[in-house]
Amino acid sequence: MKTMSFDLEESKLKEEITKRKPNLVLLQLPEGLKPNASRLASIVEEAGAMLIVSSDPCYGACDLAVSEAKLLGADLIVHYGHTPITFDVDVPTIYFEVNAKIDIKETVTKALPHLASWSKVGLVTTVQHVHQLAEAKKLLENAGKTVFVGDSRRVKYAGQVLGCDFSNAQFVLEKVEAYLFVGGGRFHAIGVALATGKPTIVADPYENLAYPVQDQVRRVSMQRWANISEAKAAKSFGVLISLKNGQMKLNEALNIKTKLEKHGLTATLFAIREVTPSVLMQFPEIDAFVNTACPRLSLDDAPNFGKPLLSVNETLVMLGEMKWEDLLRNGWFGNVT
Repeated sequence: MKTMSFDLEESKLKEEITKRKPNLVLLQLPEGLKPNASRLASIVEEAGAMLIVSSDPCYGACDLAVSEAKLLGADLIVHYGHTPITFDVDVPTIYFEVNAKIDIKETVTKALPHLASWSKVGLVTTVQHVHQLAEAKKLLENAGKTVFVGDSRRVKYAGQVLGCDFSNAQFVLEKVEAYLFVGGGRFHAIGVALATGKPTIVADPYENLAYPVQDQVRRVSMQRWANISEAKAAKSFGVLISLKNGQMKLNEALNIKTKLEKHGLTATLFAIREVTPSVLMQFPEIDAFVNTACPRLSLDDAPNFGKPLLSVNETLVMLGEMKWEDLLRNGWFGNVT
């Protein structure tokens, strides 16, 4: 495994603090960057501000610690590892995207045999590797591939995917036969495959490995069908409303509650910040849950909950208002509009 190295833009951080002159800064880091917290705190304090590190999990820009900043009296949030998403934020926020400093050539080359059956390839990545997309595209083109990098304009960069937004992959769906995801792990690649229905290959420069994810995708699909089938026997549902600014979908929760009740089912609304098995276990009278927060929870963590945890569209399948085949065609994350 290669050593992870990231550009934390320490000089820019110091410049921003010096220029903005905040009194109290709240620093928010995703899990993989938390070991850098003390070093970044020293930089902020050397620039003249007090800093508090948010110790809670951070899953994306949708998980911005606005309420925590207000409670602490922070007048600036410094958020690492993600690009901004559009929602109202009334605490000034600086985003640091954190480019990866790792060579991708060897891993992309290792992916070529897995792409041998296809000539038209969609190229996607996370924000950490967006600056390396041109290099990956050239490597694929030199191998005879026609490469497409989608730009739906729903996220900041062409080719960028989020854990809950694969619109850039979907944007080139009709042009490509398969996708190459450049980045660490299976998480985003499985999302690409689920959102497009197309074969997806991972080129992971950290593990120096390349591999397809179709077996995992089939396993996830089977688990989701089993969850939907189990939920058909449920009489009482809990509809989860996220308290995170970028994940709160109150109207969606109210709409699905109405639909459940029209089908003769009981539906109770639950406000929740962290959707975990231990939290939901406190409500034994609920037979199944509908998740309107981060859609990835229903896909990735559902086996840990003990009871069905459905996405909104999976609930529509259960109620007979959406076909399973439509769910398989991009229904988990929505289509490009």
